[in-house]
Amino acid sequence: MILYDYCRSSAAYRVRIALNLKELSYEQIPVNLVSGEHREAIHQERNPQALVPVLEDQGMQITQSLAICEYLDEAYPRSIALVRGTPVEKAQQRSFAQAIACDIHPVNNLRVLQYLVGEMGVDEEKKMQWYHHWIHKTFAALETILENREEQTDFCFAQQPTLADVCLVPQVFNANRFQLDMSAYPLITQINDRCQSLDAFAKAHPNLQPGA
Repeated sequence: MILYDYCRSSAAYRVRIALNLKELSYEQIPVNLVSGEHREAIHQERNPQALVPVLEDQGMQITQSLAICEYLDEAYPRSIALVRGTPVEKAQQRSFAQAIACDIHPVNNLRVLQYLVGEMGVDEEKKMQWYHHWIHKTFAALETILENREEQTDFCFAQQPTLADVCLVPQVFNANRFQLDMSAYPLITQINDRCQSLDAFAKAHPNLQPGA
């Protein structure tokens, strides 16, 4: 199993956590998004979108972090399930994960920020205003969802991490990296801290990856 990733890609970060939680062995091959390696022909053959992550397994190459996580659950069912519980509980976990992966990430992706600066002429202050705005919009909603849970579990929706936590931790890393004020999100912060105490999350941290 090979994971083509970039140390600070939050999408790749999710997959590293998922692989670690499921205790699956994998080789990492870094693809540097800053230097432009992802736009080279060899990587575009892996992923025509020129993005990371790409997971290579059993002769197949799979893209998109949430699709990879679902694949891992289906292909390796004997290990811990990332999405589990009743149909309603599974939907809650997927909904929380998608709020991050589909609502925050696309508008704050590196290529979007580069376009804002390079093509649109946005200065650094306005870029950070854009970045913080979209995280705050969704984090406020997610904090409310966590407040309204029937049971205040240690992790987002269970006593063990699920896909929701897998997506939350990389987004909190990005928020902290870009100095977002997290004071309005105590539950998100507490869950993030609990996750970081687990080896599966700690070993996936961007600072410990090839090319960091």
